[in-house]
Amino acid sequence: MDHGETGPGEICRRDFFYIGGEYAGPPGKEVMHGQMYVEVLTPRRPRRPYPLVLFHGAGQTATNWLGTPDGRPGWAEHFAAAGYTVYLVDQPARGRSPWQPGIDGELAVFTAGFQEWLLTASAEERGWPQAARHTQWPGSGRRGDPIFDAFQATQVPYLADPVETQRLVRTAGVALLDRIGAAILLTHSQAGTFGWLLADARPQLVKAVVALEPSGPPFENAIVAQGKGRAWGVADLKLTYDPPAASPADLALEQQDEPDHPDLIRCWQQKAPARRLPNLAEIPVLIVTGEASYHAVYDHCTAKYLSEAGVAVTFVRLEDRGIRGNGHMLMLEKNSAEIAALVIGWLGEAPAAR
Repeated sequence: MDHGETGPGEICRRDFFYIGGEYAGPPGKEVMHGQMYVEVLTPRRPRRPYPLVLFHGAGQTATNWLGTPDGRPGWAEHFAAAGYTVYLVDQPARGRSPWQPGIDGELAVFTAGFQEWLLTASAEERGWPQAARHTQWPGSGRRGDPIFDAFQATQVPYLADPVETQRLVRTAGVALLDRIGAAILLTHSQAGTFGWLLADARPQLVKAVVALEPSGPPFENAIVAQGKGRAWGVADLKLTYDPPAASPADLALEQQDEPDHPDLIRCWQQKAPARRLPNLAEIPVLIVTGEASYHAVYDHCTAKYLSEAGVAVTFVRLEDRGIRGNGHMLMLEKNSAEIAALVIGWLGEAPAAR
């Protein structure tokens, strides 16, 4: 990976602050909730016009970006070495952003066995057709392996309600963008909804969105859950459509007849002519999907939905770029530096992000 004039480890300064939050609770017992922890890594030689804001997924914290469970440099250092100032957040009510009992909602947690099935030992579990190709997790991916145990130690409880999660992150994320100015958003998994919501709320301040296997597919859950999800297509909260949609029921939907490949799901999409997402129309979007991830089954639906709504989407299946064997945790797997280089390369070519 070409870091230009610097290399990993050459971060000039680390700072942190909290953004957002409000007092809540009964009189005389008020506490602050909804605040979001933000860590800032400043490179020795900033060379990029816009910083990166990195949003982690469910069960995770910003430690995802600081290093890998087998001890390699994390994406935060790769991006800083490429000249980006990097903002790392812990979602409100998660990690270093306090969860307040009696005020914030019910918590959920991923079990070790579920993580093995979904993220680390999926080649053996084979819960979806592409899982057999998973080769990039370092170690066995099983409990008792020191790398898996190091990864599992980083897992934390998260808010069970996706609507409340998105509401809290949108409020704190808007406050963050208003403070730091124009930025590039990089989201992973659950955080995919945050990128669309923040771009919709502050289109002039979001210069690009990099969505690593974003929450999906539109409208209907798959693989890890069943039933309805993301009532507004790519988020559970209301997005700005043109023509306007007052409620999700205004989005006329149909399911595609047949997928392009038998290993892919059938997508739910808007009937033509599709309502557009005008606030996202001028923002370049990169969606990245691993060859062996459960997202390989359905990320094409998210890319197609956004494209038909007028969003400029580049959809990259990593195997098409010669990057093989990846599961869902792209920033932690053995070839994570190669994937970071692909993202940096795309950002260097996206006109709005340069």
